[in-house]
Amino acid sequence: MEEVIKKSVIFAGYRCNNNCRFCMESEKRQIPIRTTSEIKREITGARKRGADYLEIIGGEAAIRPDIANIISFARDLGFSTIMMATNGRVFAYPELAEKVVNAGLNSLVFSIHGPDAETHDFLTRTPGSFDQLCVGINNVREAAKKNDTRLHIGSNTCIVKSNFKKLPEIGKLIRSFEIESSEFIFVDCNEGGAANDFNELVPKISEAAPYIRECLEIGKRDNCIHWHIRYVPLCYFPDNLSQISEIMEDKVFHTEHIAQDFLNFDAQESRKNVGRAKTEKCSGCALYDYCEGIWVSYLKHFGDGEFQPVKEMTKEMKIALESCDIIL
Repeated sequence: MEEVIKKSVIFAGYRCNNNCRFCMESEKRQIPIRTTSEIKREITGARKRGADYLEIIGGEAAIRPDIANIISFARDLGFSTIMMATNGRVFAYPELAEKVVNAGLNSLVFSIHGPDAETHDFLTRTPGSFDQLCVGINNVREAAKKNDTRLHIGSNTCIVKSNFKKLPEIGKLIRSFEIESSEFIFVDCNEGGAANDFNELVPKISEAAPYIRECLEIGKRDNCIHWHIRYVPLCYFPDNLSQISEIMEDKVFHTEHIAQDFLNFDAQESRKNVGRAKTEKCSGCALYDYCEGIWVSYLKHFGDGEFQPVKEMTKEMKIALESCDIIL
């Protein structure tokens, strides 16, 4: 990459039509959402600061009645990528799927937390959410075809105790939707639902890693454009270094987070310096300089006994670390 892409992540409000057990924003639901004009002002500011990639998240941004208005406003400002993360439920209604596609949304990332309704709905605490999600994915794809619009569809999956053994099944489900861009995210336990219910939600990385690796192999096998793991120590993934989100992210993006209750103009650095940590045990690892360690809260609960420092940097590792793909 010759030039880093400036990405602005705008939090459109913390309200949501799901109630996910692990949600980082679980204690922020009552914070008033910003008005349309306030959101537009933040988007304008991001554009003036040079952002070319806009990511709109929540809560669930798609439940805002003004979401199409916000998207079209961003399109008219000239953002090359306008992406939204969603649980997909509102797009079970075809007219809403068409509305956001017509407004100019060109990237949509669906949250898929289980391979079936039982697993997914348990985690979202919303009966029927899995079925609506599946319909929603198909509806936005049909809306894009109908309007001859190029729409990138991706997914994300939060890895917790109740679903990590099902990650290969989740990967197969995602591929059945012909999705080639996916992130598998080790649960953030520093705040929110996973911090409050750590023992029920947070798996040990040593136990989850084999299932994560099996899932990552699906992306390798199918030559997926972006099939990555996020927020894990690299010592468990020396054969998957080209599939580590943070390594790619540092090469491709400079990211800011703009919310109603905080501003963070360098989200990547703050995550490294505040949210995650390495220990003395990591100091001799060949991957030390590329690794962010693991969540601070994880270390407080489990310690670093699971860490397995990599003794030597192989040629294959070097090649993987130098490779770079991009989230479209």
